[in-house]
Amino acid sequence: MDARFLFVDRDGVINRRLVGDYVREWSQFEWLPQADEALARLSRKFEHIIIVTNQRGIARGLYTADDVLAIHSKLMYRIGQLGGKIDLALFAPEMEATGDTWRKPDPGMALQAKKHFPEIDFQKSIMIGDMPSDMQFGQHLGMRCIQVGEEKMPEELQEYILYHADSLHQAADFLIQ
Repeated sequence: MDARFLFVDRDGVINRRLVGDYVREWSQFEWLPQADEALARLSRKFEHIIIVTNQRGIARGLYTADDVLAIHSKLMYRIGQLGGKIDLALFAPEMEATGDTWRKPDPGMALQAKKHFPEIDFQKSIMIGDMPSDMQFGQHLGMRCIQVGEEKMPEELQEYILYHADSLHQAADFLIQ
């Protein structure tokens, strides 16, 4: 695969999603099995890895942007301990996508990433996510997508899904082979 940039959703892909709640602080962050090792391996395959995560709990006043930054700092530190790196972690604090927000499926986080890395070619990038909004985000930008988990995807998104994986670890195996 010739992709240089990998975009990865966080909750439900890297860490366990808290159903009916939000990961508000590091003590609630629970790595999914081998997700940290998968990210470290993927960082040796891709030139850049960018986390893109919707965090509507900020808009709801349940936690702050600083709380998310602290979680991302610890996540990135852990990947560094394993010999890998995450180049950028972006988050959308909005309640809903409106066509001009950072919130997936809108492309705001991808466009912000392009400001950091002008050489991004979205059509040669990959998006890994677990929700329809992740696949739509990738589709809007022309990325190839990998779905993690069992979430039912709308029929119109199926053609954009390159691979279905049970976990980030399995997705990494597919991408690195």
